[in-house]
Amino acid sequence: MRRDVFQAIADPTRRAILSLIALQAMTPNALSEHFNSSRQAVSKHIKVLTECQLVNQVQSGREIYYHFNPETMKEVADWLEPFRQLWEDRFNQLDSVLDQLKSNQHEQ
Repeated sequence: MRRDVFQAIADPTRRAILSLIALQAMTPNALSEHFNSSRQAVSKHIKVLTECQLVNQVQSGREIYYHFNPETMKEVADWLEPFRQLWEDRFNQLDSVLDQLKSNQHEQ
């Protein structure tokens, strides 16, 4: 079962795990050192991230390394894109209004 990406990134711990793994592949033990929770709790978060394909696991000898999968984050980026464009348009409109107010003040 593939979990919902948005559900996965809603949790701050999972976002922190993604940030760490995006920098370099890590083992569950290495990840758990960054949190004040048990290795089991971190493993549950990793399981959710794996189920929604935000991370991939690669076996290397006896260790399992988790790698960030940026392609899945594209789903989030694609969903956010129309909102980003809306925000940028609104900020540009606000900039225009502020510029107009400044120029009106200088003219007086």
